[in-house]
Amino acid sequence: MTELHTGQRTPRLVALLALACGVAVGNVYFPQAVAPLVAAGLGVSPGTAAGVVTATQFGYAAGIFLLVPLGDRLPPRSLLVTLLTLTGLGLCAAAAAPALPPLLVASVLVGASTVIAPLAGPLAAGLVPPERRGVVGGTLLSGSLAGMLLSRTAGGALGDRLGWRAPYVLAALLTLAVAPLLARALPATAAPSRQRYPRLLAEPVRLLFTEPALRRSSFYQATVFAGFSAVWTGVALLLTGPRYGLGADAVGLLALVNAVTMLVTPVAGRLVDRRGADAVNLVCFLLVLASAAVLALGGLGGIPGLLSLVAGTLLLDVGMQSGMVGNQVRVYALAADVRSRLNTAYMACAYLGGSLGSWLGSRAYAGFGWSGVCALVALLTGLGLVRHLGARAAGRTAVARHIRAKPVRPSGCDVTVR
Repeated sequence: MTELHTGQRTPRLVALLALACGVAVGNVYFPQAVAPLVAAGLGVSPGTAAGVVTATQFGYAAGIFLLVPLGDRLPPRSLLVTLLTLTGLGLCAAAAAPALPPLLVASVLVGASTVIAPLAGPLAAGLVPPERRGVVGGTLLSGSLAGMLLSRTAGGALGDRLGWRAPYVLAALLTLAVAPLLARALPATAAPSRQRYPRLLAEPVRLLFTEPALRRSSFYQATVFAGFSAVWTGVALLLTGPRYGLGADAVGLLALVNAVTMLVTPVAGRLVDRRGADAVNLVCFLLVLASAAVLALGGLGGIPGLLSLVAGTLLLDVGMQSGMVGNQVRVYALAADVRSRLNTAYMACAYLGGSLGSWLGSRAYAGFGWSGVCALVALLTGLGLVRHLGARAAGRTAVARHIRAKPVRPSGCDVTVR
């Protein structure tokens, strides 16, 4: 998306976009809290019902790849309002699903159409100067995080009291309510690009091959988000299983404890603006690695186990979200006129990683229990950290070579020493 200028309307528009991000992202995450209820309601095993989570995230990754490039081709207002309306209708279909297969299909469709956050990021980046993009990105991420956390809390609590279909109905109402708000607030702008749809689809793949910074950011987020998704898929099985014997609302309450992360992402954005994305990425990896060790203690059960789950998921959320801010700022700086396509490549890789993480997390839990999930998080994060340390070392080597290659002029002498 190209640069937009809305003057004094910018703060209010960014706030509304953050709200839309929260509502849309919540549609991807509340199924994590209600999956055990789906299993009981539809008469399938908990592991099979966890397929609803994977289907939603797979649909989200597909929507990022197939629909987000249209942000560079279609006016933002009509695109966002249409997608919100389709998402609301898909949620209604999911609420009415009579069996698991139709629910899985509806979940894929909901995930594919609820790609508001990947579209809002490039749009908001064009509203502010480059030195403010970290803060704005952090604000949108706070909105997304609020939706992520509150949707799990509300979904679990509402599902325990009214059944697994009730959270889908509530999500549909919220989504359909945001659509007219965006229709009124977003400016009517012309399409920034006239490229045909097939060319738009091919462009993110080309950018992945030609932009090393994009590949690096995508790999970082894919590994960390895979671990994040594995934890939140597995923790629902842990809390509702024999070790704790709690209800689905416990998953939502655990997520609500991590609401403090909403205050951290704007701080991470300011740090990116001041220190750069690489420094924030390093902190991100170290926090997520530490979270894997703390989360492993959650298998003890009882109060010590619950406290470990609270502390571990908090470290995990802070690390993952802070890394997201740094990665997106790095990606948005590459080119203004193809931001949606850059974000398509980045987010598709991230959510493919998330889908894989949900699948691996459920398999790790089934085969090795909670400790297997924590080991998986450490392994995935370690891959990202090794890649990051290698990139930093290569960068320092390149700088040193550049300095050595510079000609040196001694003081008071006009002849270059070779």
